[in-house]
Amino acid sequence: MKKVIEKTVNLDLVGVNGNAFMIMGVFQRQAKREGWSKDEIDAVLKEAKSGNYDHLLATIINHCEVKDDEFNTESHDH
Repeated sequence: MKKVIEKTVNLDLVGVNGNAFMIMGVFQRQAKREGWSKDEIDAVLKEAKSGNYDHLLATIINHCEVKDDEFNTESHDH
């Protein structure tokens, strides 16, 4: 699947309630935290809503990439 925009958010959807609105909300909050513009967020959500539930899920997942290393606290010097 082609990305709507060439960006991803640091988000793992495992454990997120499978409700479509919940998935879009979690994505939207994380994208805002990471400085995405309203237009960028709206473009992804518009594409996500353009098909069925599976399309919505695939679109959101396609714009998520877990970046564990940013939150690895053991690598910091004390």
